[in-house]
Amino acid sequence: MRRRRWLAAGVAVAAAAGGAGVAAWWRARQEAPALWGLEFPTPEGTPLRLADWRGRPLLLNFWATWCAPCVREMPALDRFAAEQGPRGWAVLGLAVDNPAQVRQFLAKLPVRYPIAIAGFPAVALSKELGNTQGGLPFTVAFDRRGQPVWRHLGETTYDRLVRELAAIEG
Repeated sequence: MRRRRWLAAGVAVAAAAGGAGVAAWWRARQEAPALWGLEFPTPEGTPLRLADWRGRPLLLNFWATWCAPCVREMPALDRFAAEQGPRGWAVLGLAVDNPAQVRQFLAKLPVRYPIAIAGFPAVALSKELGNTQGGLPFTVAFDRRGQPVWRHLGETTYDRLVRELAAIEG
């Protein structure tokens, strides 16, 4: 009888340790720490470091000039940046494009939030952040700790952004 209790206790401890290990692994995958070490050029060619946004809520949007839903949602992202910026939010657009096309596009449709050019590698980055289909537009929200807390594939609206992200501390 005593041996059975020890065996049950051992199994319980092993299960708890295994569960804690899986939880730690999952948490580490969700934090996307490599993201904060990345740097991309702006359309003007100056470097933009993602680490500069760590410690504040960030809305990261993957887009392209040739993507109609991306273009349609840009005014909503611009409004979100302007109206939620005072609450601490930042918006960053990562273009899956080349610098010349992005410069031409932004001359016609300027936005107030920063844009960086990640080119085709942005698709791989978006997949690492949960965009399993590799589609555009793709938006990820990060909390102050740098953890992704919301993902959205496809066009979004200002109202949806506010509603979905209201619970995240700005």
